[in-house]
Amino acid sequence: MAMQKRFPVRFEDVFPRGAFLVSEVEAVTDFNAPVRGDGSRPQQLDKDNGLPLWSVQVLDADEEAGKREKTVSVKIAASHQPVPPTNDGPFPFVPVEFVGLTALAWVDESGSRPRIAWSFKAASLVAPGQGKKAGHTSPSSAPSEKAA
Repeated sequence: MAMQKRFPVRFEDVFPRGAFLVSEVEAVTDFNAPVRGDGSRPQQLDKDNGLPLWSVQVLDADEEAGKREKTVSVKIAASHQPVPPTNDGPFPFVPVEFVGLTALAWVDESGSRPRIAWSFKAASLVAPGQGKKAGHTSPSSAPSEKAA
């Protein structure tokens, strides 16, 4: 069996206690592209589908998440800047759910010893519970660990 580099994961497996938006949706800068005449760089495009990449930071509500895994970056491949759901709750952070979530394992060598870390990408972000209502289905079970 050949393992794909990036594989589908269920939102519930990655964020069993939910996720809360703690940043704005921002365009991902393509640092490998040449600098434009005005000094800026273009937005990075997704290698799989050619769509522009956006990034958000979320707080993982799982009390067992380690210090390095408490805040997670998730990229979203979308033709237009994704609009987060409205915050109808009493807390300052917006609860979100990711639709079409995928994971990619990589080796983080920034600490005193290498460790396995995860990069996440999604098709969209919605209010919790809205992914299934909109006809989106989550992939079957997958690993739920964020770092080893």
